[in-house]
Amino acid sequence: MSQPLSSTAEPLPPSIGTLDRLRSAVHQLAQAERLQRALFAIADLAGADLSMRAMLEQLHAIVGTLMYARNLFMALHDPDADTLEFIYFVDDATTDLPVLGVPIPMADMHQSLTWHLVRGGLTLRGSMQALAQQMDGQLKALGAYAQDWLGVPLRDGAQVRGVLVVQSYDQAGRYGPDDQELLEFVASHVLTALQRKQARQDLERAVSVGTAELARTNQALQAEVARRQKGERLQAALYRIAERANDLGPVQEFYRAVHHSVGELINARNFYIALLSDDGAELHFPYYVDENQVGTKSRPLGNGLTEYVLRKGQPLLTSADEIERLHTDGTISKSGPSSLSWVGVPLVCEGRSLGVVAVQSYQPEVTYTERDRDLLGFVSHQIASSLVRRRTTASLRIANAELEQRVAERTAELQEQIGVRRRVEAQLKHEALHDALTGLPNRSYLLERLDWLQTRLHRQPDQRFAVMFIDVDRFKLINDSMGHHAGDAVLQEIGRRLTSVLRAPDMVARVGGDEFAVLVADAPAADPVVRIARRMLEVLDEPMLVEGKRLFASASIGISLCNRDQPQAADLLRNADTAMYRAKVNGRRRFELYDEHLHSDALRVLDLENALWVAVKEKQFEPYFQPIVSLVDGRVLGYEALARWRHPTDGLLAPGAFVKVAEDSGSMDAIDWQIFEQACSTMARMSDFAGYLSVNVAPRHFRNPVFCDRMLQLLADAGLPPQRLCLEITEGALIEDPEHTSAVLHTLRGHGMSLALDDFGTGYSSLGYLHRLPLVTLKIDRSFVEPLGGNVTGDDGVEVVYKGSSNPGGAASSTGAPANPSAAVVRAVLALAGSLGLNVVAEGIETPEQQRVLMELGCTQGQGYLFGRPAPLHPTILGG
Repeated sequence: MSQPLSSTAEPLPPSIGTLDRLRSAVHQLAQAERLQRALFAIADLAGADLSMRAMLEQLHAIVGTLMYARNLFMALHDPDADTLEFIYFVDDATTDLPVLGVPIPMADMHQSLTWHLVRGGLTLRGSMQALAQQMDGQLKALGAYAQDWLGVPLRDGAQVRGVLVVQSYDQAGRYGPDDQELLEFVASHVLTALQRKQARQDLERAVSVGTAELARTNQALQAEVARRQKGERLQAALYRIAERANDLGPVQEFYRAVHHSVGELINARNFYIALLSDDGAELHFPYYVDENQVGTKSRPLGNGLTEYVLRKGQPLLTSADEIERLHTDGTISKSGPSSLSWVGVPLVCEGRSLGVVAVQSYQPEVTYTERDRDLLGFVSHQIASSLVRRRTTASLRIANAELEQRVAERTAELQEQIGVRRRVEAQLKHEALHDALTGLPNRSYLLERLDWLQTRLHRQPDQRFAVMFIDVDRFKLINDSMGHHAGDAVLQEIGRRLTSVLRAPDMVARVGGDEFAVLVADAPAADPVVRIARRMLEVLDEPMLVEGKRLFASASIGISLCNRDQPQAADLLRNADTAMYRAKVNGRRRFELYDEHLHSDALRVLDLENALWVAVKEKQFEPYFQPIVSLVDGRVLGYEALARWRHPTDGLLAPGAFVKVAEDSGSMDAIDWQIFEQACSTMARMSDFAGYLSVNVAPRHFRNPVFCDRMLQLLADAGLPPQRLCLEITEGALIEDPEHTSAVLHTLRGHGMSLALDDFGTGYSSLGYLHRLPLVTLKIDRSFVEPLGGNVTGDDGVEVVYKGSSNPGGAASSTGAPANPSAAVVRAVLALAGSLGLNVVAEGIETPEQQRVLMELGCTQGQGYLFGRPAPLHPTILGG
């Protein structure tokens, strides 16, 4: 019988998983506590009696307690003026710091990271390369180059009010998702603190300004109270004049009303208005009241007192004595009764003098003052404005009549033009949404259709669809061999054949040079889409008759099935493109369905491409050297330089880990030149070695017209004579453009460099090239060396048995077994090289047996792990 469990038994120790969860919880609590303290500190700063600079420095210190924030800046965005004002900027690497507190137009920062942060309103994080891939258009670099960058918008609801940015210059990938989430959370509290601080400063300034303004207002009010009683009568009269100025009734009524209102303010018993004619040659008097003269006629512009005011363009207050003095010195001429006091003011509107309004007195007891002159000046503005409005109204009536007539005349023409315009707009819309060559919908049309289908999918989840991305295989060969006219004809025929497979509402679009896209509107599952793809491959297999020749064109197809988790049409097209490239890699003339693994592979390749460009910039590539030796005495004759990548985290990487991606991304050329430069420099400093350096040159270098000049300059800079450099080329370089390659090789050979044909026997070049090229060495590929080591038939046909060998190479034996085929190839290469006067180097020698067989066959030079693995060289510098 089992014993009952004791109630006093000791508790079991916690499991490892429980401890991990507890540690994680403690870490999260500590982080939350640190964040809470930081937020409390930020909130306290807004109410503290600190200057803005001191508060920002403390904000910087608080952010620094939460993450790496040695380099930090804050800026505020003014959406009305569309400017950015840096209020704080601390940076170790940037020397040209922006001026704090000075607004900078956003246009001056166009396409910079800060500009994208304000315009997009979304957090940006990553290296410069990663961020550049995320931006539309070219990314403009401002300031120092950062290894890692994290910026968050300071948002007030939907409005971006500023930015908060931290960056690192010494470590890539320093900021992770946790840092991003933390900084986004802190940013809202930072903006609140800044707004509170700014509001407090604005309030203090407003109180100060308001106090001063209140004092001035009190003074003005006191003066106004003193003047108000005197001005009430004046205000009433001026108001009536202003009302009359807006009255567009008969002009004589307006003049009489103005005369009456002026008469209530000053003595206007004698009052007149004089106006210039349109040509400025005459002076008219539309209103004239005078106790000594009944009216006056129009007159040519002369030299009277009225004309004097017009010439001066300023009000004139004068007396009888002053009038007499002006007359005596010839400034004016007098006519009619003489005035004892006279005031005249020009009628000016929009900088142009229209005439003069004047009052005059013939009694000694009536004398005008400056106040009367100013009052008449105000009246003159009302008169001038009314006259201009009246003239404008009359002109407008005439213009309206003319316009009605012109409208009537043009109505028929416009109706015809509208019809033409509609036809043109329809044609332009068609051209904007269709490809000019094939007549198929273009990329814009396709994306619009994709957007519509995705909108439908969100409303009707069962209405699924699919996108195919189609690329014509080896289309460049058709263009290069037959010309672009033939290529255009092929594309047109492909478009017709693809369209023939589909049914409405499916659609074929041309999205690039030799790229098409197919939209299958009803695709509830993969099977119907796959059947369409197979049918497309079949119709494209049929031969095409182009310019009298039968051509065959195949295609690679990528298929992306839609789902509701893909919010943008471009995502579907990108996924189909990714699947199409997988079809290319897997042999062409096939289709592939997109899945997440393809996306992961694409991201991995993208990360590797970015890392390669960083490695090129930071010169992380270095040469490793493998000796080339004499098989007779083991003496080192030269070294072959091989590329290695000193990866900062993955260690030393061989070319197989990166060459394919480097070739596709275009960074391999820069990598090659780094290896060339370092290898030549190292070899030049090997004071105790006089042999040669061998470097591998890819076929693409021979397409560069400045390759020879650049290589010679590199040798000159390194101090290595051209005679010590051997360039290894592959048979692929001979196939691409034999004539051009031969000319480049002769040029290099003419400067003293030696040339070696690498991996001989594995390519497809004609042996006829060998006697026409200035080669010095043939390198036997390791695939022919590896099987050697057993019995080999000698040159005289007698079997040669190599001691210590169990006949692993399968050489011919006395029993009639077949001879070693690798030995036969090596013997043939040696014979061919001997007849052409070429050296032979065997690659991949790893065993003594292989060395002995090669020596028996007559090969005297070789390289391989038997003699040394690739490794760095440490030169001995003379005098060092």
